[in-house]
Amino acid sequence: MTTGVSMGPRDAARATGVSTDTLRHYERLGLLPGIARSAAGYRRYSAATVARVHVIQRALGIGFSLKDLKRVLTVRDAGGAPCHAVRALVGERLGELNQRLEELHVLRDDLTALVADWDRTLAQTPPGRRAHLLDALAVPPKKPSGGFLRKP
Repeated sequence: MTTGVSMGPRDAARATGVSTDTLRHYERLGLLPGIARSAAGYRRYSAATVARVHVIQRALGIGFSLKDLKRVLTVRDAGGAPCHAVRALVGERLGELNQRLEELHVLRDDLTALVADWDRTLAQTPPGRRAHLLDALAVPPKKPSGGFLRKP
């Protein structure tokens, strides 16, 4: 990883959009192996390291954990081909995301119904009087939808 342009921590942080602390953290975790050092012992980062940090940041953004990344990058750095494992991880994340989207759609529908119900209640409540909107949340739902408002 020491090929290409060499830069100090601040320049590498600027180039990657992460802090120098994050760069050191990634190095400690083994995500950035082979960081070169100057004669004075200062870290020197290559263009390949900058590219690696971009990969890490993008992978974190799509749901990889640092532990996941450590596992697949270690295999890759050793000359292995972790492609099937990477595909499986992304497939899992996609499944989790789809589940979460379904939950959010149910929540949206529940909130829409709740707001409509509360609007009717408020329309019938004289000004300055309590409508007891939050108290309505204690009443079990009429039909279970699986949404967040429907859980006990």
